[in-house]
Amino acid sequence: MTKPRIGVLAVQGDVREHLRALASADVEAVPVRRPQEVARIDGLVLPGGESTTIDKLLRIFELQEPIRARIAAGMPVYGSCAGMILLADEVLDGQPGQQTLGGMDITVRRNAFGRQMDSFETDLVMPSLADGAHTPVHAVFIRAPWVERAGDGVQVLATVPTGPAQGRVVACREGALLATSFHPEVTDDYRVHHYFAAMVRDAVRVS
Repeated sequence: MTKPRIGVLAVQGDVREHLRALASADVEAVPVRRPQEVARIDGLVLPGGESTTIDKLLRIFELQEPIRARIAAGMPVYGSCAGMILLADEVLDGQPGQQTLGGMDITVRRNAFGRQMDSFETDLVMPSLADGAHTPVHAVFIRAPWVERAGDGVQVLATVPTGPAQGRVVACREGALLATSFHPEVTDDYRVHHYFAAMVRDAVRVS
């Protein structure tokens, strides 16, 4: 069976880290920089980085519309941190003129954790992960967003367990779209990437 091809948007952010994580999931992981490359992938990762910069580069390199079209057609997409912002239908505290790819019925607050909690780490329970679901995911948050509102069709996968942000949604899924506030690619725990790879395989089998 041919391995599914998963692209990593390679205009800014944690590109190499996501490629390495996906390689552990027995898929073909490739960088995506050009519009024509969007048509040749089975799934896409939107990496962490700076959401306003990625938004501008998507438009400059004429990637925004091809990716929006693939999202509308049902291609699986995973966004981490800035990628979560890009998948959201609505962004709070965004920059003037900031756009998203959209597709997820969520409202995301940019830089939600504030200056005192710009970067922090915590353990999250994510029962949806089939491989070692009872082992917490060590989550790294770097100037991260959170989900302020999730639509009825959105499945909450993880919330902050303790502290001032207790109960805030930091991982969710809606159909073929997956988003996390944190950066699993900067740890050696790649279960989130394996979960996404399984989503892609399921989508390829259906198509």
